[in-house]
Amino acid sequence: MPRTLSTAEDRRETVLATAISAFAAKGYFGTTTVEVAKAASISQAYLYRLFPDKETLFAAVVGRGFERILDSFKEGTRGDTPDAILYAMGGSYAELIADQDLLLLQMHAQCAAVSVPEIKRAVREGYAMLVEYARTASGADEKAVQAFFANGALCSIVVTMGSSEIDEPWARVLDDGLRHP
Repeated sequence: MPRTLSTAEDRRETVLATAISAFAAKGYFGTTTVEVAKAASISQAYLYRLFPDKETLFAAVVGRGFERILDSFKEGTRGDTPDAILYAMGGSYAELIADQDLLLLQMHAQCAAVSVPEIKRAVREGYAMLVEYARTASGADEKAVQAFFANGALCSIVVTMGSSEIDEPWARVLDDGLRHP
């Protein structure tokens, strides 16, 4: 049987899919391109042919993560009022962040965005896309959309620290009313 070579675009997709896990484990600053290349079963030299530098690679991975969130919002867009639609979208997001890799990638991206302009741009573009979708798909006003994203951010935080596993007043306050895995 003849061997089928993958195209650069196929390899690029493989790298983006595997790099989510690689970067989730140790973040932007702690993950090397050697580790990403190894996870994708390619050489570091080939990785640099696909992505010119680590910043560009990580920004592309962050973009892919935001696309997954947008897809979950779209899958969850149902209801007959703005609040019901946002609630349903929030439920889809809560299911999505059960994928610890995606959740950790988000957290690492927000931290790296503070000091890496290319990553800051990717995070801004991702949130712009999500906010615009939530606003237009739900028909909600700006305050409701802001509350939706604030609730999602809190949900991400409580999942990362596992506050639902703690029987303490402060943890119950943070966890009250949130839907998460």
